[in-house]
Amino acid sequence: MGFNSAVPKRNIAPTAQLLEVHSRYFLIDCGEGTQVQLRKAKTKFSKINHIFISHLHGDHVFGLIGLISTFQLLGRETPLHIFGPKGIQDFIMNQLKHTQGRCGYPLRFTELTHKISEKIYEDGKVEVFTIPLDHRIYTNGYLFKEKPRLRKLNIEAVNNYPEIEQCDYANIKNGRDFELSNGEIIPNSKLTLDPGKALSYAFCSDTRYKPDIVPIIQNVDLLYHESTFLSDLQDMAYATGHSTAREAATIARDANVGQLILGHFSNRYEDLTVMLDEAKPIFENTILPEPLGVYDLYSEEEKV
Repeated sequence: MGFNSAVPKRNIAPTAQLLEVHSRYFLIDCGEGTQVQLRKAKTKFSKINHIFISHLHGDHVFGLIGLISTFQLLGRETPLHIFGPKGIQDFIMNQLKHTQGRCGYPLRFTELTHKISEKIYEDGKVEVFTIPLDHRIYTNGYLFKEKPRLRKLNIEAVNNYPEIEQCDYANIKNGRDFELSNGEIIPNSKLTLDPGKALSYAFCSDTRYKPDIVPIIQNVDLLYHESTFLSDLQDMAYATGHSTAREAATIARDANVGQLILGHFSNRYEDLTVMLDEAKPIFENTILPEPLGVYDLYSEEEKV
């Protein structure tokens, strides 16, 4: 939805991302104008039930009250779960109070204070962990880990046994053997194929270079890491609580991630390819984001 730093550009909004995992929609940060970007992306607002805010700087949170208000105008009734630093509840509730805004659906806040990684959300398909970062104020990144997938049906093998009906498929995909009416046990290994790899995504913005996050994000499939500056401004990066493109690439290399997306660029850089020029010699599989870009980690086979 957006990947610029504090001042938005004409065609690049501040930080916000929408992550979909098995039809679960997670909004990560909510900079100014996020709901407009969601409209441009043709996102159904009612699918967003969980929002994760990294920190309380405006370019990561100023769009949240507008989105909450729009949900109200659309007649939302489903609870909205908001995860963020301590103070996020007061930040939102005071805006509603002083604008005499109404919220006819439950807002459920989970305020974060720990400085070590912790699991903060889990359902049947995904787990979410914090990634403690080093910024000017308390900040977390977020690690989304898909749970191990069910085994895949080997339809050709299943069709060899007419007694197996569709109502049995769920048990077989969960790893159970099948017992025929004559008592013969058909091992699950004959009826199924290995599942696809469980995928993972790590979001890291804003932060100084922080190598101790490497064990937390080790081997993730996709990493978004801020790279506000180039390395010639490393002193400025450290002073303002940010990273360089070289530092982001070093984190990606050391964590053995699948792919790195850079973001949160200073407006001093008109041509963002300079970020790639600095990062790629360290971590080749680095890319720049695109406005409303979509990055699909599932293979065509896995979508079937």
